[in-house]
Amino acid sequence: MSGRMNNEYNAITSEILKYTEYCTTNCRIEPQLYIEHKVNRGLRDLNGKGVLTGLTEISEIVSKKVVDGEEVPCPGHLYYRGYDVEDLVKGFINDKRFGFEEIVYLLLFGELPTEEQLKEFNGVLTSYRALPGTFVRDIIMKAPSTDMMNSLARSVLTLYSYDSDPDNTDISNVLRQCLQLIARFPQLSVYGYHSYDYYIKGSNSFFIHEPRPELSTAENILYMLRLDGKYTPLEAKVLDMALVLHAEHGGGNNSTFTTHVVSSSGTDTYSAVAAALGSLKGPKHGGANIKVCAMFNDIKANVKDWDDEEEVADYIKKILHKETFDKAGLIYGIGHAVYSVSDPRALIFKSFVKSLSDEKGLDREYRLYSLVENLAPQIIAKERKMYKGVSINVDFYSGFVYDMLGLPHELFTPLFAIARIAGWSAHRIEELINAGKIIRPAYMSVSPQRDYIKMSDR
Repeated sequence: MSGRMNNEYNAITSEILKYTEYCTTNCRIEPQLYIEHKVNRGLRDLNGKGVLTGLTEISEIVSKKVVDGEEVPCPGHLYYRGYDVEDLVKGFINDKRFGFEEIVYLLLFGELPTEEQLKEFNGVLTSYRALPGTFVRDIIMKAPSTDMMNSLARSVLTLYSYDSDPDNTDISNVLRQCLQLIARFPQLSVYGYHSYDYYIKGSNSFFIHEPRPELSTAENILYMLRLDGKYTPLEAKVLDMALVLHAEHGGGNNSTFTTHVVSSSGTDTYSAVAAALGSLKGPKHGGANIKVCAMFNDIKANVKDWDDEEEVADYIKKILHKETFDKAGLIYGIGHAVYSVSDPRALIFKSFVKSLSDEKGLDREYRLYSLVENLAPQIIAKERKMYKGVSINVDFYSGFVYDMLGLPHELFTPLFAIARIAGWSAHRIEELINAGKIIRPAYMSVSPQRDYIKMSDR
């Protein structure tokens, strides 16, 4: 593997360095031009409000309310098909059942299932879990990747070749494809990791656990990932909650908007989902919880007393001032493009995090997270010019949870994908049902027009 990665095809030559200089010199646009031409970079204004580009019935994010005719920030709420996620979670907990499969049903079909409908739906997902023939051997094991999102995307694109009707965009066919991908994502992700762990990291064991039909998605992930296949009820419940909270988050997040954009072109399901995976792979989107974990490892290594509020605050300031950690000046897990007062997913997650930290004997680490949660927004508000408030987001605690579950960091973003494929599928179907024009926003050229120069005169 190392030889392949260091051969002549991967070398940065002097020619490439020269061409890079051409790119950086001739492709830079002055920031002032965006203001001058009233371009909302990232499709968001300075107050964080997104440019309206579509309509959806799948989910709603509420972060503001109207008071005396003006919008003011309020505690965040997330609705799946009109139902408050907090109420949905309470229902799962009160009835002592897993919730992810029910959320998938709700997002796809718009209504909460009855007990019989959910049982039937779980049967459909179970029937679709099996991977084609020798897929694991021929695709996952023969070309292990150093990045699990790359492995997952490659597997998705390869499944196109195993589909007898891959390009048909009739809703019944697309729904069949989406349900198969939802059912198969856990195996594709976990088996991809096992292959990487054995062939690239050099682990001493390679094992494949087939998913068990009686287990939930969360239970099967833990069962397939662990050599002994064992897990506690709390571990499975917390992982299920993570899947529920990551399943969907409006049409405007980067990967879901990508799904809409690519689906609007009329392409196949596998290509649309692979594009969404490419978006989610980016550290500004799906990889944030890994950054949170790395940041806390840095804090734990450099702060002597984790309970000392002053010492912790001083180190947070150093991170903010680009003096330490990755010197990017960011407090990862703090702030969100939409939420300002609170991210409801983070608040729901936090109660389960405390229970799991107690079970794992990690109360000291939990107290440190809680202290940073309280201090960071105050410090950011004092140190930076703020257009809106900041609070913890769902990534703040999710990485800590995955660490407590013993999940490898390589699987953090694929776990996000295992959940979000539910939302992507719902949005793809919504885009196709309401098919209109291909999504094509406008870009303004700010390059001057020039007269052609003959080769002999250049």
